[in-house]
Amino acid sequence: MRKDANKRILAVVTDLFFTVKISDAAKRAGMQVEFVKDEATVLEMARAKPSVIILDLNAADVQPIELISKLKSDPELNRISLIGHVSHVQGELKQSAHEAGCDIVMARSAFSQNLPNILKRHSGAL
Repeated sequence: MRKDANKRILAVVTDLFFTVKISDAAKRAGMQVEFVKDEATVLEMARAKPSVIILDLNAADVQPIELISKLKSDPELNRISLIGHVSHVQGELKQSAHEAGCDIVMARSAFSQNLPNILKRHSGAL
């Protein structure tokens, strides 16, 4: 495992607004962020045990619920924190993510507003 792994974030996010927001918050928290767009890359990069994986539950390039299930069913990866964000009107998708094992599922607005504190917590700064 890389010694800086606890300062790493994997983000399965394609929306430019969230990409910029996550990049900025990660920099301020002293963390590295790597944006990935496909399931195979997420599963491979998760082996380095980042402190958190951020997942847009509407990401078109992956099946988010299946990805959550794969990450949480793998004994080597199931301790990595998973944070999903979704539109506040998608209650069924939010519930499915929770049932699959996503640690935190937030409305996009709450995720955006709380992102600096979320990353500080995962960087060990809080």
